Amino acid sequence: MVELFQSYPLAIVGALVLLALLAGLLLRRGKATRERHRAPDAMDEGVGPAQRNSALINAPSAASKVSLRPVEPVADVAVKVEAEVEPDAFGELAEAVAAQEAATQTDDLTRIKGLGPKLKARLAELGVVSFAQIAGWSEADIAAIDAQLGTFAGRATRDQWVAQAQFLASGDIAGYEAKFGKL
Repeated sequence: MVELFQSYPLAIVGALVLLALLAGLLLRRGKATRERHRAPDAMDEGVGPAQRNSALINAPSAASKVSLRPVEPVADVAVKVEAEVEPDAFGELAEAVAAQEAATQTDDLTRIKGLGPKLKARLAELGVVSFAQIAGWSEADIAAIDAQLGTFAGRATRDQWVAQAQFLASGDIAGYEAKFGKL
């Protein structure tokens, strides 16, 4: 050890000084964290101020004291519009609205056995969102859909989606459960 000190005196003295500096920094850092001052928090005041201000919170606002003027009755407006529409055109319009509502109706397609959330999302991308749509598929439609289902191709035929959808679209739950089991 003495030979090592005689060979490299500056290196050993430098290492000792470096260790002393590191020890001083570590001790100072630990001391600084203990002496931190905690700033007061709003919750330190307790419940008193919140109870004192509750009268301001519960007081009626100026907006609630404003009176509103009467509005024209809705029935009068409906009579005016109805009088302007021809009876035949109104019937055609009602049929068109009903057809559009039926086309945009979305069903929970995951009720069909073999059709999970991923397939439901893929079918929605393809525009298929109701039991009625699936119930009306032909063999050509099934082939076209299968071509776009990737790894799920063949599921529509194998799991009988069309037959299941026909029961579900008509609301025949008993018939569905008799053929395909419990929903």
